[in-house]
Amino acid sequence: MNRSFWQAGHAPTLLSAFLYFDLSFMVWYLLGPLQVQIAEALQLDTQQRALMVAVPILCGALLRLFLGLMADRIGAKRTGALAQVVVIIALAVAWKVGVHSLGQVLLLGVMLGVAGASFAVALPLASRWYPPEHQGTALGIAGAGNSGTVLAALFAPALAIAFGYQNVFGLACIPLLVVLAIFLVFAKDAPVAVPRKGLRDYATVLVGNRDSWWFMFFYAITFGGFVGFAGALPGYFHDQFGFEPKLAGWATAACVLAGSLMRPLGGVIADRIGGTRSLQMVYVAVTVLVATAALGIGGAAATVALFVLTLLCLGAGNGAVFQLVPQRFGAEIGLMTGLIGMAGGVGGFLLAAGLGVVKQQLGSYALGLWLFAVVAMTAALCLVGVKQRWRLHWAATGAARV
Repeated sequence: MNRSFWQAGHAPTLLSAFLYFDLSFMVWYLLGPLQVQIAEALQLDTQQRALMVAVPILCGALLRLFLGLMADRIGAKRTGALAQVVVIIALAVAWKVGVHSLGQVLLLGVMLGVAGASFAVALPLASRWYPPEHQGTALGIAGAGNSGTVLAALFAPALAIAFGYQNVFGLACIPLLVVLAIFLVFAKDAPVAVPRKGLRDYATVLVGNRDSWWFMFFYAITFGGFVGFAGALPGYFHDQFGFEPKLAGWATAACVLAGSLMRPLGGVIADRIGGTRSLQMVYVAVTVLVATAALGIGGAAATVALFVLTLLCLGAGNGAVFQLVPQRFGAEIGLMTGLIGMAGGVGGFLLAAGLGVVKQQLGSYALGLWLFAVVAMTAALCLVGVKQRWRLHWAATGAARV
């Protein structure tokens, strides 16, 4: 990043979008690091525990479409503020009333999905301020808000031990209120015309343009892999190696920190060498790393290291995808952010829930890991077929690399 980048857009909005995204991801992911303690208290089996973790991911994915529509109609700033208020109210109710059954914790997960939908607010809010040559960097910085998962993994299990998991919901409201105030004061919608989109527009993009499906597929693996593993790893480390909740949270925090820090760097790298080249390298590396983890070679420390590297690669892939999206869909960034973000969340839901089902039915996570490795390699092969067409037909003329 150089001086031209900071002069090209609106830094207060970019940093506000990052903070909003960061804290939203923290609470969206909150049930992941608390899963062992909640499952023990509610007597949930492995499959139910995985469903509890996966529901916020799925609901966040689906709600991104509606927040994307709202952001186009009333502005990203207003949409983000309203979503944040809804999440704060849901957490406050869970804190005061309590969560005492699987049904109640799933209902809370649905409401936390609103926080996951923040993706459709933060990225368009930042993107609309920046020209094509800085899109990868700008969206990488805003998208690094997925580092909120690190905060939840680091602190939620320890706070639950000290105060009880129910009180963690109340404590989470404090930083959310602080960031909401910052967001309201410093964030601004870009002074550009934003056409209003409807559900028909989503259908038109999906039916009339195969590139939208490719982006959804690629992001379902990179972001879906990131958030799916982030949600599943606390339980995986607990089941596989007997980690206590706090240690499982710390090990997971190391993994998600690597992925979160790598997202903006992934955008910068994609700006320099091209998004398709970056993605291809990511998918090949993830295939090797996850397949090695599935083999069970080495002990706990080696496995944690493998997942640190896996999420680091997936974080770079997230940045690479959104270096490419504004080049292809610059006039429809809000629309496509919603669709692609939805696909990423669906991928995360399938991974998190699927690993739980595989573990419950087979007594091992290995098959689930092998399947993800196969999907990642499939994506690498698919990129071979589409990257040349992308470079020839829709790359911005000399402004950004594809």
